[in-house]
Amino acid sequence: MYCHELRILIRNSTGSPNVWRENQIRTAPWAGVARPRVVLDANALMLPFQFRVNLDAEITRILGECDVFVPSSVVRELERIESRDRAAKGARALAAKYKAHATERTGDAAVIEAAESLGATVVTNDAGLLAALKARRIPRISLRSRNHLSLEP
Repeated sequence: MYCHELRILIRNSTGSPNVWRENQIRTAPWAGVARPRVVLDANALMLPFQFRVNLDAEITRILGECDVFVPSSVVRELERIESRDRAAKGARALAAKYKAHATERTGDAAVIEAAESLGATVVTNDAGLLAALKARRIPRISLRSRNHLSLEP
């Protein structure tokens, strides 16, 4: 599925799924790329272990087949906290199956840099990072109702 063929269901304020918009996805930086690109934050990598969300299935449901990247600083962050957090240990193992994106920055700045350089959508549940991505008009995917992911253009 190509990006320009994507249609996104955006619920209106009453929760009715009848409002369809093909808004900013058509004009997104990756609109000319055959496969969409996705950058995962450490928080996103821990979602399957905290909320039992199938990350791969949800991303495929939203964007179709895509290339998934994890910034190198996110992997280092998970390595630092894995001794204190079981979800982080599983998240580090999950990160190994995706492509690494080398970056010099750390934290949210690394995720933003990777998304901008790759023209990618970011998957995260971090409120601060979501606000920063929204300010930069980078498409984001976040957890909704503790059981599925949702695209915010």
